[in-house]
Amino acid sequence: MAEDRRFQSSYMEGVSKFQGLRTKAFLQEMMSLLRGQSAELLSFDEVRARLRLRAESYKGLQDIPVDKIIGSVGRHRDFTQTFLPKSDDARDRWSRVYAKVNSLEGVPPIEVYQVDDVYFVRDGNHRVSVAREINAKTIEAHVTELPTEIDLEPGMTLADLDAAGAYVAFLEETQLKYTRPHHQSIQLSDPSGYAELLAHIYLHGQVMEQIRGEAVKMPDAAADWYDNIYRPALTLIRKHNVLQLTGEEKKYTEADVYVWMVEHLRDIRRQYGDRTDTRKFSHALVDYLTEKKIAIPRELVNEDDESVILSRTQVMKALREEKHRHDQDE
Repeated sequence: MAEDRRFQSSYMEGVSKFQGLRTKAFLQEMMSLLRGQSAELLSFDEVRARLRLRAESYKGLQDIPVDKIIGSVGRHRDFTQTFLPKSDDARDRWSRVYAKVNSLEGVPPIEVYQVDDVYFVRDGNHRVSVAREINAKTIEAHVTELPTEIDLEPGMTLADLDAAGAYVAFLEETQLKYTRPHHQSIQLSDPSGYAELLAHIYLHGQVMEQIRGEAVKMPDAAADWYDNIYRPALTLIRKHNVLQLTGEEKKYTEADVYVWMVEHLRDIRRQYGDRTDTRKFSHALVDYLTEKKIAIPRELVNEDDESVILSRTQVMKALREEKHRHDQDE
């Protein structure tokens, strides 16, 4: 009997708190509407489709961070991004969960999908909402993981997911996720840039075909491009802390700088001809920092890197040299 009274008292306290949360939810939705943003949780089904998630594995019972739960399976429209209830219809259920959380009985673990370092509720949305209300840092959950190479974080929008989906499509097109499973990030801030990267790889493959005298498949061209073009460029960008020097590490990615360098070198060649063929990535980085009005590190000025974007002239020269060696061998 005493336990029933305690439960009823907690239930009524839950009803009172629920009303306050409904007001907060309304205000949160209005502010999001004024900003042209969505206040809803992310839909796991949409995330799964955009990121082409397939494999999954059960990781067991774990304590997971409450603030890393960013979406739901089928209930994403019932709560705001911070798990505030959006409908009065949830009052009774929410209040009962609140009462159980504060009772000796407690509540069972929730069930979640884990994608990267964030979670989507499969079962237990009201328990998560209550946990946030009582400022719980963690919650017990049965975790099923769906692996991805994409970095996800709280606050992501569907537009962010579309950009992440474009990266996944690029990795699948190039097969780099298989040929170079431990590759460094090639993520771009502007998803339209992946078409440009694919063009770079396609041209690189054409160069390989001309030099080898045989067909080169996209996965082989992409792997060679990664090893001999992209990775050396990335090494230079990191060695000289380019994004840190410009203060743009939160705005742009290292892959963005790579794309800029390639296009910059090609623009110079279009303007000044093949006499600029000796210009390398280090020269492009000097120009990049100059454009940003950043002092050029002495180490970068003295850099003697071997990276270079092949031009048609260089390709023809390589072919002539290969033919000459072949004639001598005969």
